[in-house]
Order: sequence, then C-alpha cells, then structure tokens
Amino acid sequence: MKVVLDTNVLLVSIPPNSKYSLIYDAFSQQKYSMVITTDIYLEYLEVTDRLSAKGVVEYIKRALNIPTNIIKPEIFYYWNLINADPEDNKFIDAYVAASADYLVTNDAHFNEAKKTPFPPINIISAGEFLEVLKGL
Repeated sequence: MKVVLDTNVLLVSIPPNSKYSLIYDAFSQQKYSMVITTDIYLEYLEVTDRLSAKGVVEYIKRALNIPTNIIKPEIFYYWNLINADPEDNKFIDAYVAASADYLVTNDAHFNEAKKTPFPPINIISAGEFLEVLKGL
C-alpha cells in the first residue's frame, strides 16, 4: 500500500502517546510505503523544526532516510487542484505520480481536490486511515 501523509498527519503520528501513533508505527513496521518527494521532505523538516521540540527534526531525518519502504516519485505534471493553499498541491502531485492508494490529511484545503473527477484522488482523514491500518 502506497500512502502520502500530509505534514499535519506525520507530526501527530510520531509521539508514542498520540491517538494517531499507529500511523507512524505501521510505517516503521513496513506495513505500508510512504510516498515522499524532495518538496514534501523539506516541508516535513521545516514545519517540524518550527513546531516541535528540539531534536525531533533529527529524529525525522533519520527515520525517513533509512527505511526501504519510502517511494520517491518523479513529478512530471503539476495538477494545481488546490487554490486555497497552493503549497498543498505537492501532496496531490506526489499521490498521482506514485499511483498511491491514499492521501491522508486533516487539512480542509484538500476538500477542493476531492471534488475534481480527474485525476481521482483517495483523500482520507487520519482517523479513517487508522481504520484502514486496523484492518491489516
């Protein structure tokens, strides 16, 4: 299973006491592959550095540079489906380029992309993804 995690989902899934920790744990146990482009990786680091405790950025760097269950697609087309926050489009582009199964986000800006008939994008919340993972 190939999954694109929005930054908000990655950050809430890392703390072991988070109700979303199963998302990161399942990735660590290689139950799914995470789709990451350079732009997504840089956003993960920038937002983590700004919002998290000291040392968490280094943890993310190590965690995302070692696993074999990371997919790094080449982006050949920019869909520009989200106008409200154009920075979110990088997640859509990665999803399409990798033929991912899910784009997981709690960001309402992605509702705009849900309305487009093409390309079809399976956008779900972190809570919905937890249910998918529990079924594995």
